[in-house]
Parts: sequence; structure tokens; C-alpha cells
Amino acid sequence: MARVLIAALKAHGFHPREGGDSGLPGLPGVYGPKGIPIEVPEDEADDARLLAGALLRDMLAR
Repeated sequence: MARVLIAALKAHGFHPREGGDSGLPGLPGVYGPKGIPIEVPEDEADDARLLAGALLRDMLAR
């Protein structure tokens, strides 16, 4: 789902940061129980959060 969200954010003009050393402190690539963080520039964060929330609701609706 994270890959789909990143692609959708890019398609809507947002600039999600590329992977790199993300994950738990001292353990790159290991993520906590809330999943994979997707970071965007601060000035895009509010709008990106709204879009990501709507997309997640659509993806999880069954």
C-alpha cells in the first residue's frame, strides 16, 4: 500500500521523499507497528495527509 500511496502522491503533484535510511532508530528498514512512514516536504504535509487518508479509506473498503 505504501508504494501505491507514494505513486498516487507523485501523480497528484506531491514530492514524497525517497526511501533511504528509514525505519526504527538504529534499525534501517525495520518498521514499527504503524507501518511505513511516507515523508513529504512540510509545506505539502497537510494536503498530502488528506489525500493519503482518502486513498487509504478507498483501498481498505471492501
